[in-house]
Amino acid sequence: MRPLSDSRTALASFAACSLFAGGNAVGVRFSNRELDPLWGAALRFGAAAVVLLAVMAVMRLPLPRGRALAGALLFGFLNFGVTFALAYYALVRIHAGLGQTILALVPLVALLLSVAQRQERFRMRAAVGTVLAVGGVAVVSRAPLQGSVPVLSFLAVLGAVFSFAESTVLVHRLPKVHPVTMNAVGMTGAAVVLFAGSRAVGDAWILPERAATWWALIYVVLAGSVAVFVLYLLVVRAWGPSRASYVFVVFPVITILLSAWLDDEPLTASLLLGAPLILLGVYLGALRTP
Repeated sequence: MRPLSDSRTALASFAACSLFAGGNAVGVRFSNRELDPLWGAALRFGAAAVVLLAVMAVMRLPLPRGRALAGALLFGFLNFGVTFALAYYALVRIHAGLGQTILALVPLVALLLSVAQRQERFRMRAAVGTVLAVGGVAVVSRAPLQGSVPVLSFLAVLGAVFSFAESTVLVHRLPKVHPVTMNAVGMTGAAVVLFAGSRAVGDAWILPERAATWWALIYVVLAGSVAVFVLYLLVVRAWGPSRASYVFVVFPVITILLSAWLDDEPLTASLLLGAPLILLGVYLGALRTP
């Protein structure tokens, strides 16, 4: 039986991770209003990598080598580089609540990818959950299909879902690395890719002028990157991937409330009807224990 102190630590980490992650999409929306998307993502993860490398130095954590180093870089490329390049692009035109609600599909997609890669066996409950979740996405995403939100932005969010899910499946095959080190190395590699992508598409490399943008950038660096991803890996190790994935069910609700408060996101009927279907589908397909 797990010691009570360990259980409380895992629960506190889970709660903090959910809360911090819930504010990420809102922060990205504010950042995107002044900074080009890839440039904003590159600044975020470049700064977060510097912070984590400093933490590594203070903790005297060694750099991984060989397969562990390659695995950390691949994890960072998928988890931070591809995922957030797509997410930042999408959040230019999609409200934070809608974007994060669709991201609640990550646990279910990760389960289906695990089945496809023969890490888990297929379960009928997962199929039922998929139908419910896809129905919720269809309800929520009716606006982009009608033209008020670009279809490409909607597809970019779905691409981010698949990229994040695959990195979650991949991390369980990699050699064990300290969570701070895994994220520091991964974010460093991802930042290089994001800076290169930002330069290739012609982003304006400028620093924010608005106070709101600076506050948003500070938040997504310290709370939304350094804290969230270290805490998430800690929860995965303590609870396992299925229980840890509850983060993706909890933080869309926090995002919707924060976005309505800070970003004037309308609480439309389609969002309120679709979100419960998505969350129920993810719960039945990926989170509900036998």
